[in-house]
Amino acid sequence: MRYLTAGETHGPQLTAIVEGLPSNLPLTGEPINEQLARRQKGHGRGKRMQIEKDTAQLVGGVRHGKTTGAPVALVVENKDWKAWTTVMSIEDVEEGSEGKRRVNRPRPGHADLNGGLKYNQRDLRNILERSSARETTVRVAVGAIARQFLAQFGIKIAGQVIRIGEIVAKRQELPIDDLIRITEESPVRVVDKEAEALMIAAIDQAKADGDTLGGIVEVIVEGVPVGLGSHVQWDRKLDGRIAQAVVSIQAFKGVEFGIGFEAAERRGSKVHDEILYEEGHGFRRGSNRAGGFEGGMTTGEPIVVRGVMKPISTLYKPLASVDIDTKEAFSAQVERSDTCAVPAAGVIMENVVAWEVARAFMEKFGGDSMEEIRANYDNYLAQVGRY
Repeated sequence: MRYLTAGETHGPQLTAIVEGLPSNLPLTGEPINEQLARRQKGHGRGKRMQIEKDTAQLVGGVRHGKTTGAPVALVVENKDWKAWTTVMSIEDVEEGSEGKRRVNRPRPGHADLNGGLKYNQRDLRNILERSSARETTVRVAVGAIARQFLAQFGIKIAGQVIRIGEIVAKRQELPIDDLIRITEESPVRVVDKEAEALMIAAIDQAKADGDTLGGIVEVIVEGVPVGLGSHVQWDRKLDGRIAQAVVSIQAFKGVEFGIGFEAAERRGSKVHDEILYEEGHGFRRGSNRAGGFEGGMTTGEPIVVRGVMKPISTLYKPLASVDIDTKEAFSAQVERSDTCAVPAAGVIMENVVAWEVARAFMEKFGGDSMEEIRANYDNYLAQVGRY
């Protein structure tokens, strides 16, 4: 499976084409729109979330509620487009006019300067419009399709915020359905209510200071069979592919699985998961410090992956920058932004992880129809059970 996206943050729409989905997969717009709504929530979001009410339209590859096997196409309209029709016009606009609204001051922490240099663009709007985190909207929509596929095989995905700024939530082991329910009710997507109050206060203080906050989010995937991914080539290792997908999210700077970087502090006896066998249930691990992976393949334990998001780069107390025309120092231009998008980033991360798991699932059990995949999957589970 693969997909491509297109569109700009202030353009008319975001578009995705998903190729490789099997036929006869039940697929509707409602679960996609639920994920898009989740992405727009969270304490610390900016004013654009009040403008956009994102909904996806399935415009190809689905008929009568099921996929046909053809590429699935979807679009998400930008409601804000009406205010940007001249600035983002496809047709040429006279140089120096208000419609040009040229950006010549790169913002620290963004793709503005690097992209301008790479693509030889003197108007940095041509870079920031595509590099904006608005692009994640359509990636969430694609991930929501993957979730509908995975749900057919009992695979569930949850996410929670572990840290915002200096505030760390206490670890709590919960059934995945309880984790989903509790975090969905939290404005910062945490289970720990004491940490929730402190996180909200920290976000409010950062906003008052004209500053921003980052954090750490965790995604858990439950019900994954053993053996997704492979050890035989570097680019077939599923944990590696998930890591790449997570770090590809705007503002994400690191990723870890299971106990992650903590493994460097421990002895090996406190890192590796012992192998157990139970008659009638087969092999299992005595713990899940590896986060569901060994040798680039799933172990059958839940996938546990965390990503770290840096503070959003656009500050209302701008950092120093340099005008690309005059080379003089200026304060960086301010674009509309959030104070903290960590809770929303957790939703994005859930969905990019869902896509990678679904892609690996299709590679393992692939077929042209859901019926064929189901037969392959059931046969494999029987094989594993006899091992």
